Amino acid sequence: MPVDRRLIDILCCPVSKVPVLPLSRTRREFVNRQIDAGAVLDVEGLAVSEHLDEGLITRDARVIYRVEDGIPVMLPDAGIGTTQFSDFPS
Repeated sequence: MPVDRRLIDILCCPVSKVPVLPLSRTRREFVNRQIDAGAVLDVEGLAVSEHLDEGLITRDARVIYRVEDGIPVMLPDAGIGTTQFSDFPS
């Protein structure tokens, strides 16, 4: 179940306060390939093992937040920083 667009319009990163956008399919597939390779850590430094079915990304493309059953998981430690990827799609 996708996140309601009206909700996305008011959500922002809990740390930087940068607004978020839906994570594109290209970026989601990239992150999922990195997860398969065991190469993804969340902000807390823990390995991410579950694929992203849906996600939100800050407008500055620095942090990704998981969406589970249509509910954004906007916890600061649960974010996935994109700076850990040398070739993150733009």
